[in-house]
Amino acid sequence: MRAGFFLLLAIASEVVATLGLKIALDHPWVYAVVVAGYAAAFALLHRVLKLGMAIGVAYGMWAAGGVVATAALSAVLFGETLTWLKMIGMALIVTGVACVEMGAKPRPKASPVEVDPA
Repeated sequence: MRAGFFLLLAIASEVVATLGLKIALDHPWVYAVVVAGYAAAFALLHRVLKLGMAIGVAYGMWAAGGVVATAALSAVLFGETLTWLKMIGMALIVTGVACVEMGAKPRPKASPVEVDPA
C-alpha cells in the first residue's frame, strides 16, 4: 500500500499549497510554500503512478481529496461557509471517486478446471 501512502502525501501537499494561496494574498513570501507544495504534489503523484496505481484512480482520488480537504480546512482556518449543499457535493465527489476506484479493481480470475483424460 505504498502507493496509497504517497497519494496521501500528494493530497496533503496540494492542500497546503492551495490554502497557501489565500494566505499569500497578505503575506507574499508564502508563494514560495505554494510553489514548493504544488511541486511536491506532482512529484508524489508521479511516484504513485510509478508504483502502479492506475492514473484514473490516482488522479481522481488526488483531485477529490484535494477538493474535500481544501473546502473543509478553509471553513476551519478562514471561516468560509460550509453549507449543506457544499457538504452534499463533497459527499457526491467522494462517492464518485469510490465508484471509480472500485471499478478499477480487476475481478479475480476463476482457476481453470483440469479435465482428467482417463
